[in-house]
Amino acid sequence: MGLHPLEFSECYLDSPGFREKIKAHEAELDKTNRFIKELYKDGKNLINATKQLALAQRKFAQSLGEFQFEYIGDAKTDDERCIDESLQEFSNFLKNLEDQRELMMRNITETLMKPLEKFRKEQLGSAKAERKKYEKETEKYYSSLEKLLNMSAKKKEPQLQEADSQVEAIRQHFQEESLDYVCKLQEIQERKKFDCVEPMLAFFQTVFTFYHQGFELANDFNHYKKALQINIQNTRTRFEGTRVEVFELMKRIREVPQEYRQISPISSEGYLYVQEKRPPPFGSSWVKRYCTFVKEQKILHMVTFDHRSGGKMGETESVTLKSCVRKTTDMLDRRFCLDIEITDRPGTVLTVQSLSEDDHKFWIHAMGGKEPAGQYLGKTYSKERGIDAQLDDVGLSFVRNAINAIETRGINDQGLYRVVGVSSKVQKLLSLMIDEKSNDVDLSTCEDWDVKTITSTLKLYLRSLPEPLMTYGLYKDFIAPAKGGSPESRSQAIHCLVHKLPEKNCLVLGLLMKHLATVAAHSKLNLMTVANLGVVFGPTLMRPQEDTVAAIMDLKFQNIVVEILIEQHEKIFGDVPDMSFPGLSAPTRQSKKLSVRQNRPLAVYNPQTVDLQTVSPDVGSNSDEASLGSNESVSSQSSGATASGTPPEKANHAPLLASLSTGDSPGACIAVAASWLNSGALTKASSDGDKTVDGVTGGGGKRAMAVYPCEAEHESELSFQVGAIFSAVAPSREPGWLEGELEGKKGLIPENYVEML
Repeated sequence: MGLHPLEFSECYLDSPGFREKIKAHEAELDKTNRFIKELYKDGKNLINATKQLALAQRKFAQSLGEFQFEYIGDAKTDDERCIDESLQEFSNFLKNLEDQRELMMRNITETLMKPLEKFRKEQLGSAKAERKKYEKETEKYYSSLEKLLNMSAKKKEPQLQEADSQVEAIRQHFQEESLDYVCKLQEIQERKKFDCVEPMLAFFQTVFTFYHQGFELANDFNHYKKALQINIQNTRTRFEGTRVEVFELMKRIREVPQEYRQISPISSEGYLYVQEKRPPPFGSSWVKRYCTFVKEQKILHMVTFDHRSGGKMGETESVTLKSCVRKTTDMLDRRFCLDIEITDRPGTVLTVQSLSEDDHKFWIHAMGGKEPAGQYLGKTYSKERGIDAQLDDVGLSFVRNAINAIETRGINDQGLYRVVGVSSKVQKLLSLMIDEKSNDVDLSTCEDWDVKTITSTLKLYLRSLPEPLMTYGLYKDFIAPAKGGSPESRSQAIHCLVHKLPEKNCLVLGLLMKHLATVAAHSKLNLMTVANLGVVFGPTLMRPQEDTVAAIMDLKFQNIVVEILIEQHEKIFGDVPDMSFPGLSAPTRQSKKLSVRQNRPLAVYNPQTVDLQTVSPDVGSNSDEASLGSNESVSSQSSGATASGTPPEKANHAPLLASLSTGDSPGACIAVAASWLNSGALTKASSDGDKTVDGVTGGGGKRAMAVYPCEAEHESELSFQVGAIFSAVAPSREPGWLEGELEGKKGLIPENYVEML
């Protein structure tokens, strides 16, 4: 049983049982007081610990925001750009979360700590004061009562009556105080049930609000997270391909380093020890210098550089060469030496020492000697393998034969084009197919050759051509648009360049791209997405003449070019390009930089204004994880249909572009690519004031036209197709969004998806 109720009638009896009941009530209030004091102390510790956590989180967020990845090469892919800026997005997300946490802490102080402390001081404090007063009145009453009872009965009557009246007055005051105290005790016992619990409710509601805000932030961040997952997967896939090429190059250089020594036709570089003569008796010294010889001007640039002294460079000295003569060991007790006669200092001969016999030959040749030095101009696979592959009718017939066989027999094979055939069988099949006398084998019905052998043979044929299918001459032109520009400019530039290829090159490339689009359309079974095919065929169809690490770093851009060719094959190979296109360096579409709803109003729980009639349970939503094997080639940002001819999912376009920016911002390449993949020709719209497409009349105010399609994710947003005309368009309080009206419905419109009329 709980506490016994204190009856007012017992205040007049003041029985021992009544006193025990009062003591039980007092003990309970003392326990409540200790509980609140301990809870207040723990709450303070919680707030301080949370403040420390917030400081640590903000410091972590600051470190994320300040760090930037450097990249190798002269440009980044859209995937790399998104990844580079992802740390800034993570930083903004954490800072936003900490703003919510700080608000929660302030709210906890107001809704929990202060009300509890107020109850303890005002209610429990007043009960303590009443208790002291009650005990004082008890002592006073019973003392006066004993004194009265001890009075002699022989006292005069007036004295006795006066004493009786005094004790009666004290008794009445004591009983009134007893009534007040009993009432106070029971009132506080009842009051604590809500005065203590309501702040607890406010505390938990504040905590729930914080986690709900975190949930909403995570929801806003989800689109970016999915985009970033695809960015990372694409980058990892390209890294694997690049790494293989780098190791292959390193292996070739290790075998024949001199063939790769000189990569520039206009200059030669390397270390030479230069003899510096000093006046007697000091003799001479040899100083190591890094030398660059410019052949056309015959100028030798020399800069002192000693690795042992911290690598500090000295000043550059330049001399003009007149002649170069080998210096024999009988003239100087050192090997690998040359005498260089200088034009600008007549009679002066500079003696230099190379690092080895091969290095000696290299410098003699570079400075006008007769000994040969291998200048590497790029190897072709045909030389390495001894295969005489040509882009002729026989080769074209083989390409068609192989494509037909692959699509007939193995279009759904997992890892198509990734899984390689046995090298000896591949060599044998290619030799058979490019032999005019025996190339009439129908591979689609011949079971002697499995599909992986046919795919490997097709790739080997394309790699064995004397020149890549997309030619050395147009290599840099194809790479340039992949390094920058909008999706439209990339697609248009590559469209123009394809039609500059030789006729047979263009024909074979078109056949191959149509085939690869068919392969990508079956990617759910064969797992070969557009991005995966780009990795496989990038270095096969495009390669520079110079075999260098810098060239290998461009592999990722080769992949992007191939991705665009696959996605846009119908348009690129079916339509004549617009040669009046302004150029290949169109600016990247820019928009307002937004992080995940930085300006969202922060919800604060206020127990004074809670309307129990309107309280409803939180509604959550499940979000699917991004598929890392997505068939979308997000890096290419190309326009038009996908390889399968089916528009990609576009339900997340509007929220993504509202939370992120296009062009250089993280994740935007996903949104722009998806929207362009689903876009068509713009509908022609009237410029009259209130008329829209199809004669629909809209409201007044500013008007805008949709340049990308959008599917609304929330009730407050509008769904629309390309060419839709909005009326009454005005800025929204939500950054990156506009408010407008479409077909009588008002709602939010992504700012990046429309153009003002």
